[in-house]
Amino acid sequence: MTPLRLVVFDMDGTLIDSQDFIVEAMSRAFTAMGRPAPTRPDILSIVGLSLPQAVARLAPDMDAAAVEQGAELYKRSFIALREERGGEASAPLYPGAREALERLQPRDELFLGVATGKARRGLDHAFRAHDIGHFFHTSQTADDHPSKPHPSMLHAALTETGVEPGNAVMVGDTTYDIEMGRAAGCRTIGVSWGYHPVSALSAAGADLVIEGFGALDAALETFWEKAA
Repeated sequence: MTPLRLVVFDMDGTLIDSQDFIVEAMSRAFTAMGRPAPTRPDILSIVGLSLPQAVARLAPDMDAAAVEQGAELYKRSFIALREERGGEASAPLYPGAREALERLQPRDELFLGVATGKARRGLDHAFRAHDIGHFFHTSQTADDHPSKPHPSMLHAALTETGVEPGNAVMVGDTTYDIEMGRAAGCRTIGVSWGYHPVSALSAAGADLVIEGFGALDAALETFWEKAA
């Protein structure tokens, strides 16, 4: 019998292109604290981390209270931007993302999941805005787990679906996704269109890096064949 399998996707930078939201919200948060806004590349480099870790990485001189303040200001800024720009629908799905989910979801042996640095509220907004929540059997957020690259999110997804780590694949655009997948004993696929460069994904140990969602199915079949 074909074993149960699991494909877990990161959200920001992998399924949806939310970089403008993230950069603007973080810039507003730092400005509100009277600090220079980080550069766009620096902000994109921390996408995927849970919010307190992201703020601390951008401003290592901040004490714990300032980090907490920065995280709260980011949340407020993001909510304000959502209202100003019409919600998460203004952060588009990447080309081919929906089609890939539509191809994979009907397979009886295959579970789909999400592991994201977003809060549950943000993920729910994204699911509703793009009508994609029904594709996923498991979803893990920063509300309930340590920040990536800790493997807790994937451990929970594996437990919820009953899939063995060797039959699971993490798909993401950052080194944190790749490192998380490897720490959980899963195979890893990096995507070239996100927020970390391909060279960094490869250096982090990605098993494969794909150039578009059209290449995802063949990449997965490569793993399944090896595992058979």
